Amino acid sequence: MVTKFGVGRVVASGVSLMLVAGALYGQSPSVGQNDSAQIASAAAPAAGSATAQTKPHDNQFVIGNDDVLAIDVWNEKEITRSVPVRSDGKISLPLVGEVQATGRTPLQLEGDISERLRNYITTPQVTVIVEQINSQKFIIMGQITKPGTYSIPVAPTVMDAIAAAGGFRDFAKQTKIYILRQNPAGGESRIPFNYKEYIKGRNPGQNIKLEPHDTIVVP
Repeated sequence: MVTKFGVGRVVASGVSLMLVAGALYGQSPSVGQNDSAQIASAAAPAAGSATAQTKPHDNQFVIGNDDVLAIDVWNEKEITRSVPVRSDGKISLPLVGEVQATGRTPLQLEGDISERLRNYITTPQVTVIVEQINSQKFIIMGQITKPGTYSIPVAPTVMDAIAAAGGFRDFAKQTKIYILRQNPAGGESRIPFNYKEYIKGRNPGQNIKLEPHDTIVVP
């Protein structure tokens, strides 16, 4: 039999345990957030994983050659599929035939496909998603370990590009790097990049985002 005194001790112990648990619970989020941030940083996929970030009805991304598109036509399994954009800029679909994809946004391409399908389907519902971005590439050349062509999603900035290409060779002129960029009106711009200056924290803005067809030259 538990006396009143005994009951009081049990209740007091229970309250103490609840207070301790509450204190521990209140502290745990800050620790968890730090750990989660470190894990997320370590586990985050490289920007260049082949998967695109493009969403349905995206009217900004412009499709290019070699991109892979997921075409979904509601209730039409024979047409729904993933297709690569050919070197001539076109894709081919049942009932639709060949249609221009390069230079179009996913939203525009949806409209083009829907228009052709109206000859066969009363109200076609078409969704176009960019599954893989393979058209956005740059070149890095010169005194670099692995010169070649790389995908911008893999290396979106100059520093990313240098890392992706394995770093410099022994006699690279690290203060004389430059980026050649095609101008819309024709010709090229030459954008300097001083690696030694950048790693010292000077002029961080020179680590620019790369654009399709940029060429990084490491003398």
